[in-house]
Amino acid sequence: MKLIFVDIDGTLTRPGENIPPESALRAIRGAQAKGNKVFLCTGRNPDMLSPLLKYDFDGYVGCGGGYVVAGDEVLFDCPMTDEQREIALRTLHDSGVFCTVEAKDGSWGDENLGDFLNGQGEGNSEIERWRKALSENLGIRPMSEYDNRPIYKVVIMCTAMEQLDACKAELEKDFSFVVQEVKARSCLNGELVNRKFDKGMGVRLIAEYYGCSIDETYGFGDSMNDLEMIQTVGTSVCMENGAEALKDISDIVCPSVDEDGLAKAFQQLELC
Repeated sequence: MKLIFVDIDGTLTRPGENIPPESALRAIRGAQAKGNKVFLCTGRNPDMLSPLLKYDFDGYVGCGGGYVVAGDEVLFDCPMTDEQREIALRTLHDSGVFCTVEAKDGSWGDENLGDFLNGQGEGNSEIERWRKALSENLGIRPMSEYDNRPIYKVVIMCTAMEQLDACKAELEKDFSFVVQEVKARSCLNGELVNRKFDKGMGVRLIAEYYGCSIDETYGFGDSMNDLEMIQTVGTSVCMENGAEALKDISDIVCPSVDEDGLAKAFQQLELC
């Protein structure tokens, strides 16, 4: 049995979308028919990834590793503390950083985030995901409506690295700053992720649960929040539309999400 981990935005689907290409679905079903298991491995929270669950995945690594599910079993559940959340948001907002906080069952963004995103360029899968989510009203509510429920990570966006550098002295002890590769005419964006977890840890937890060697794990991603997954799995695959830094360390680079890349890589690796 092989364990296959698939990022969503820019890998399984176009950024911000919830319908994979039919070629990808056929490949996933084919892999499962051979006795393999296929998991989502995403920065999305359970609320945002839930539209994909109808495609019968075997579980997921959600919230960038903060919430891990195998079958019907929750293997890991690690929200940040109230104190961590309050310090993080205060520090980031004081530096003019736009924030979106993610709980298991909801997301809340700064009220002027939409205007900020509309002024940014294209080509970044995470920016495109948030732009799509806001434009189609996919449940991101104004920060003023946030009700203090536990959150797992903070999505961050700003115009200059200096804004994040000013926050690191206060926050780097507890959080990793996962900053996406910058495209031309695009803002800086990324995630503030608890150092207690990452996607790679989620891969290891699921492998241990099934008694599967890491050598028999496969990971597919496109952006820098996939880094630990790519570093952990036995065989790593980056999409052609992905970050150059991720391509450099991946075992295989496959065609883009728009060119049936996932299906072609599954076939190349004889997973389906």
